[in-house]
Order: sequence, then C-alpha cells, then structure tokens
Amino acid sequence: MFSTYTPINGRKLFMENSATSNIVGLGKVVLKMTSGKELTLIDVLHVPDIRKNLVSGSLKDEALEAFKLYKNEVENQLSKIIKAIRSDRGGEYGALFEKFCSKFGIIHQTTAPYSPQSNGIAERKNRTLKEMMNAMLINSGLSQNLWGEAILSANHILNKVPHKDKNESPYELWKGHKPSYKYLKVWGCLAKVEVPKPKQIKLRPKTIDCIFIGYTNNSSAYRFLVHKSTILDIHENTIIESRNTIFFENIFPCKERKEEGSSRKRTHEVASGDHQRDEEPRRSKRAKIAKTFGLEFLTYVLENKPRTINEALSSPEAPFWKEAINSEIESIMQNHTWELVDLPPGSTPLGCKWILKRKYKTDGSIDKYKARLIAKGFKQKEGLDFFDTYSPVTRITSIRVLIAIAALYG
Repeated sequence: MFSTYTPINGRKLFMENSATSNIVGLGKVVLKMTSGKELTLIDVLHVPDIRKNLVSGSLKDEALEAFKLYKNEVENQLSKIIKAIRSDRGGEYGALFEKFCSKFGIIHQTTAPYSPQSNGIAERKNRTLKEMMNAMLINSGLSQNLWGEAILSANHILNKVPHKDKNESPYELWKGHKPSYKYLKVWGCLAKVEVPKPKQIKLRPKTIDCIFIGYTNNSSAYRFLVHKSTILDIHENTIIESRNTIFFENIFPCKERKEEGSSRKRTHEVASGDHQRDEEPRRSKRAKIAKTFGLEFLTYVLENKPRTINEALSSPEAPFWKEAINSEIESIMQNHTWELVDLPPGSTPLGCKWILKRKYKTDGSIDKYKARLIAKGFKQKEGLDFFDTYSPVTRITSIRVLIAIAALYG
C-alpha cells in the first residue's frame, strides 16, 4: 500500500479515549480513484493497533486549478477580467489561492466566520441544487452514488432558466443569444442508444438499454448509464456518451424495478375455499390512476434538518447548533424553568429531546439556528404520573365573572 516507507521508533499516537498506540512507520500512499485519477497522501502513519481506518483524501487542492480554468475561459470567451471573487473561509482557499489572486490583482472577499447567511446568493443556489438533486434521484429511482451527475444536470438546467428580475438566463448573458430547450430530456428516463457501427454484430440488437443521466460540455451528445447490454465491449453500469438515441421519457427502469420488488413483498397468499359465487361481481372498467404528488412535493419534504443532537454536532454546521443549544440552556436557567429535586424511590425520570430547526429569510438564506429542549411527555402513564388534564383555554364562565366584577367596581 505504501509507495515509500520509513520505519519509526519511539513515537506514539494519542486517541480520544486517552489510550496510546505505537507508530512503527511513516510513508506515502497513492490512491487510485474510480475516475482514473491518482491522489497522493504524504506523511501517512502506520499504526498496527488500528486494524481498520478510514483514509480521507481531500480534493480541496483542485479549487485553485478549477479557478484558473474559469479565469481563462472568462478572459477568452468574454474578453473581460475578473476583478473580485467572494467566498466563505473554506480550507480550499489557502495560501496558494491567495497568492494567485494577488498575482493578478484579484480581490478575494471572504464572509465573516460562521456566517453563511452573509453569502446568501451562493448558499441559496446550493440549496436549490441540492433540492433538485434529491427530487431527481427519488423520481428516477437511481442510486445515491449518481448525485454528482444529478447536480451537473440540475445546474445545466438552472443556467438556462430566465431570472425573474432581468428576464434573461445566465446562458443568454454569457453567450449573447437565447438558449434552446428542445434537446432537454427527463433525467433518469429510459433511452435506446445505438451501438457504434464498428461494434455492431449481425443477428444481435443494434441498440442497448441505457438511462439518461446528463449532458456533455461543448458537445451535442448526451451522457448515459448502461442498464442492459449484450455487447462485449459495453458493460453494464458504465457511463457512455452518444447522440444517436431514442428517449422514452415516461419510463424509468430503476424506479419500476424498485416498485416491482416492493409489490412482491406485499403479496400474500389467500387460501381459496370450496364456496363458489353464483354470480360474478360487476367490475368497474375505469382505469385506475396511481396517486402522485409531483416533484414539488418531494422537494418540499426533503429538508435535511438534524434529527438528533449527535447528528447536529457531527455536521459541518456544528458551531451554529452549539450556539443555539447554549442559548436555549441559558434561557431556561434565567427563567427558572425547572427546580432540581431528589428523585423519589422507585420513580423513573422522563427523558428529554432536542428539536433543531433552521429559520430562513424571505430570500432563502439562513436567518438563525433554533434549538428547543422538550420533555418526552408521551411516556407518562395516566393514573400514575398524572390524573387530570386541562386545556390552556380560559372557560367562558370565568371570563364573564371577571367582566362582571370589573363592571361592578368601575
């Protein structure tokens, strides 16, 4: 696994649980990614006590290279110069990125620490892309590992949607002419892709079943995931590009396969008796249409708020959740919400739960993070933990008595 290796003696690795493990070596590891690209990790420690470990290879160093390509494209295609760039304080914008911006006189504006709302346009666009991605994956039934293709397709479509204020799309502002929508297809649908002429075999199908997953850059071809193939050189679950295809935009092979599997699980055998009906019941000839709620409903219900406090504190937004939790605890202590007492013998205390939500502004950016601590009252038993329940609504009799007393005494 190590491409270079140097033995080490006397060094130890300290764990979170205060345990220590011996480090016996140090070296360089080369990871081969599925795209064919190699990622080199330096200063990798060899700790025999850790039998399994997750190696996280960061791709943040690609941010500078991507920005260089974007800068060249802007200057060559638009004959304009980038004067400023605005970003958060992510680790991908390191010293090399700052040095590159300074070299070309580009002002790098950054947001305040832990304030994504100050970069509202980018954050709202990221949220829109994520919601579109989730809806596309659910509607098509495709695997979650194709989220990258879904994001690229969603971004391709958004760039051709007119802005509500300028009535022009980003594509029109960039290219100088209105985009065409004729070539757009339903993501995840079935497509019959023609086999290239050199690979066609007599007495064999001339097309293969594929799933449409996106568009190509600077080309009229489409991107497909091979679904079924009898061609030796074209394997299933591989990505190909082609323009010679026929689309079936109402058929989703992966979704139908999942629905078929779930319907089989719900099927139960019913024993038929000897009793026979003399007359068959009249059956309706009306075709039944499956109930659908549309992509808008799927997008609405896909808010990825944390369900537990552990999930919130292990997310990238952990600092914001910690601040909201501390604010809730301080409010409870200041208002003297509870009083600490000794637990009576034989009693079981009720648990509590954190409700975590994000509050949004009208433009879609995050306004604040809200945390509420509630008791699990549903675990109480009537007759043991409580006897009578009361509504927080005042009785009309009490209101009338109060008004009468007020009228009597002026």
